This record gives sequence, C-alpha cells and structure tokens, in this order.
Amino acid sequence: MWIGVISLLPEMISGAAAAGVFGRAVASGVIQLAVFNPRDFAGDKHRTVDDKPYGGGAGMVMMVEPLRAALLAAKSAAPADVPVVLMSPQGKVFSQSAAVEQSRQAGLILICGRYEGIDERFVSRYVDAEWSIGDYVLSGGELPALVVMDAIARHIPGTLGNSLSVIDESHLDGTLDYPHYTRPVDTEGAKVPEVLLSGDHRKVALHRRREALGRTFERRPEMLVRRVFSDEDRELLKACNHPLDDHDS
Repeated sequence: MWIGVISLLPEMISGAAAAGVFGRAVASGVIQLAVFNPRDFAGDKHRTVDDKPYGGGAGMVMMVEPLRAALLAAKSAAPADVPVVLMSPQGKVFSQSAAVEQSRQAGLILICGRYEGIDERFVSRYVDAEWSIGDYVLSGGELPALVVMDAIARHIPGTLGNSLSVIDESHLDGTLDYPHYTRPVDTEGAKVPEVLLSGDHRKVALHRRREALGRTFERRPEMLVRRVFSDEDRELLKACNHPLDDHDS
C-alpha cells in the first residue's frame, strides 16, 4: 500500500513511522511511505505557508497554494485515484471498520493541518473526506495521521508477524478486548484464571468471550446498541451478572 502524508513536520512523521510494526512494514516494502512538506513548494524565499485570517482573529491559516502544490506532487507519485483525507477535529470519527476498508485500497493521502486551520477553499476543492480520532484538539494533524496509518497497516498482509493477531483483535466484532495474562501464574497473590491453564480450547474461548462482552457492557455499553446477540452471548452476559432485557436485540 502507498501512503502519502502532507505535513509541515515531516521529521515527526518519518521518525515515528520508522519504529515498531509500521516501521517494519515500511522496511519490508509492504507499505511505501512518502512525506511532502508544503514549505518545499512555497513561492517565496521565506518558504511561507500561512497568513493572517480574513475577518480577523487569533492565529494563522495555512495557504492554498503551497498545499495545492504539495498535493499535486503527492498525487503524481501515488496510485491512480487515491482518496485525499484531511485529519480534522471536524471530521468523521475514524473507526476500526474504516481501517479495514482502507487497508483494501491501493493508497491514501493524508493531510496534516497546523496553526488555526486550512483555507476552506482548499478543503472544499481538494479534500475527499475528513477524519477525526476523537473530540479534542491537538496542535496539528501529525499524531492523528500516525494513529490512522498504524491502524490501517495492521490489516495489510505482511505487516504483523502473527496473522492471527489481527483476526483476534478487539473492536473487529464490536466488543472490547478480553484481559490478557502471561508468566508468572501468581504475582503478588493475583493468579491467572484457572481456565486459561486448563488446555481446554473451548472453555478458554468461552471465558474470553464472556470477559470481552462483560467488559464492553461495563465500559462501553453504547457499542452493544442494536447488536443482535446469539443465545450463547446472552448466557455469557448473564454469567457476568449483566443479563439483557427482553426488549434488547
């Protein structure tokens, strides 16, 4: 997969993207990453990319021309017809399903805003979608872009060393993850649940499913709204002391 990032802080993207699972995917060629700095496309010797907002107000606004030139350079390097996405707190909240869907595409261009924002004329003409990673404000779009890139990369074959990791991940089936344990069996009096030591794969699977459902019910009940529960899931929730009402689906 080809990913292009337009950012005023290319070292922030390149540095973080060189580490961990994503870094290995880049090094192995599973992902091709290219970063484009709008300053490199500015039309003056000061490499100006921002100016004061019309109408007054605090802060500066990113200008159309350097962004447009950077985007055209990115598009010339990208596969045909890749979507252009602006990381923005005004955007649709990025989700696991969006990560899975995007991982099936040939490429993606992410735009990282800075300052008070981006000239709306650029957004309306060149941006296909806006994504947010949550209802809070950050200093720029670089961190959200890195989050999106990592989430997408995990679903691209060859990124993870163990392909079962992504199959078994939380959120893929609309629940939170179950608790995980490793050695030792007993630490400060807290022991690993006996069922995980039993070797009975069916019992282990049921235990983990029950824990995932119970944790989701307690922490993120909105994730279970409009969900169709199997009889087995209903019984597992009852075992967690979280029975579903008859009117729940």
